[in-house]
Amino acid sequence: MKLEKISIDGKKDTIEVLDKIFSAKVNSKLVSGVLYKTNANYKGRHAKTKQQNEVSGPTSKIYAQKGTGGARHASRKAPIFVGGGIAHGPKGELAYKKRKLNKNEKKLSVASLITEKNNNKNLLILNDFNSEIKKTKEMNAIIQKLDIAHSLIILDKNSKDKIEKSVKNIPNVKVTDVNHFSSYDIIKFKKVVFTESSVKELEKRYS
Repeated sequence: MKLEKISIDGKKDTIEVLDKIFSAKVNSKLVSGVLYKTNANYKGRHAKTKQQNEVSGPTSKIYAQKGTGGARHASRKAPIFVGGGIAHGPKGELAYKKRKLNKNEKKLSVASLITEKNNNKNLLILNDFNSEIKKTKEMNAIIQKLDIAHSLIILDKNSKDKIEKSVKNIPNVKVTDVNHFSSYDIIKFKKVVFTESSVKELEKRYS
């Protein structure tokens, strides 16, 4: 299929793209599952407390079961004692299951979301950035002109080197490349922007 391609100065042209990426079947159930797994795996569960069986020390009873007039107790490692184990505390990331995402799931979810962006007119393909843009003000003017103020910009390496510094301080705009974005990134931003070369790189990766 053919999609419209636009240059920074507004000149329009067309580019041939793969149907399997830009006009794929939108699988909402798959996308929902991938986003759920991605968010679950992103959670930082680093906090950890020691359970009773992890606290160092003797496991012997602190006194006899009967005849003391006091409550029954086991060892000093019980959660009710200072220095004992923590009941129901955070268990650290190793205690939680990592939800596996296979490559095919990732590819199909990305294709579904890119197709959806294209169907909703929220996909834009630009010419490659051949000259360096050093000033944030200049880059911001281009973003406003092209109406891509809330967007994920997926670039080829050459274009990324040319504009990455000038985009860094612009809010609600993320610059990345074809190897470092996910379904979560696509759905987070209103629009998705590619360059001609990044489209070709994506097609090689997903073909």
